[in-house]
Amino acid sequence: MYRKAISLIALSLCLNFVLQAQAPKEQGLQCINKQTAEAHISFLADDELEGREAGFQGGRIAGNYIVSTLKQLGISPLNDSYFQPFEVYNRERQKRQRFQVDPDSIAVIKNGVHQRLAMRNVLGKIEGKNKDEYVIVGAHYDHLGFDPMLDGDQIYNGADDNASGVSAVLQIARAFVASGVQPERTIVFAFWDGEEKGLLGSKYFTQNFPQMKLVKGYLNFDMIGRNNDEANPTHVVYFYTEAHPVFGDWLKNDIIKYKLNLTPNYRPWDKPVGGSDNASFARLNIPVIWYHTDGHPDYHMPSDHVEKINWNKLVDITKAAYLNLWNLANESTY
Repeated sequence: MYRKAISLIALSLCLNFVLQAQAPKEQGLQCINKQTAEAHISFLADDELEGREAGFQGGRIAGNYIVSTLKQLGISPLNDSYFQPFEVYNRERQKRQRFQVDPDSIAVIKNGVHQRLAMRNVLGKIEGKNKDEYVIVGAHYDHLGFDPMLDGDQIYNGADDNASGVSAVLQIARAFVASGVQPERTIVFAFWDGEEKGLLGSKYFTQNFPQMKLVKGYLNFDMIGRNNDEANPTHVVYFYTEAHPVFGDWLKNDIIKYKLNLTPNYRPWDKPVGGSDNASFARLNIPVIWYHTDGHPDYHMPSDHVEKINWNKLVDITKAAYLNLWNLANESTY
């Protein structure tokens, strides 16, 4: 019954679906494409969203868009709601400190004049056969907002940072639906708020998710759509937890098997605690995979625009990560 129901959804969603005998994994893989990536990133990085700053209108619109897409895909909320709301606090702005999500830090801040922002993670799931094990794939959806004092372009659109990563998570969710099979482990599709203000959304989640000890792996995206060196357009950095060398083997084998046009820089790391939301999980000794295509001149600038995305690389990274997540969700050991 489960396979029949989600297969019907997949038939209506995957525009390039081909009715032929295929393994479920490949059936999902063919649904990842440039057109869908363009649709997601073009919306999220549009000027109307005013740079998607966490706690402000543009960020809320982005969160609503993600929820609408998950509903369309037939992805269930992780809990009663797709939204996981939380509040963050900071001292008044002259103190020049960072927002905090930790309860003890918040208690101290509240004793004085302070700032407060309301934020929302977005969390969906495909329930696994084994309800006692989870894998999570995530990307932050917030960016830097806008600066009315800038002369010229005032909006930090964040096409690469990190609408590119959000598009990958949404495409992977669709691919798993299209595969027509229930994974062994429950997959959580996570979209973090407040990353740009200090990894706030992923920190809040890891502090409050009651099943954290049952999480078997986390896959992260942060900036996967640009070229640091235009002479090397297939470059991607592949961070992963060093204690799991099979993560490197998976990518090497899949690049060959599925003819993915990627040239990874493999970077095993004893504990990948730097750079992005992967840090919130690595600090808890959860195995991590993280895709990143390095910095570029438009990083954290208003010029991070859609037309500069390397679509072919973005799609191939998304395909590679879908195959990674397939293994994380279904392999008995790794």
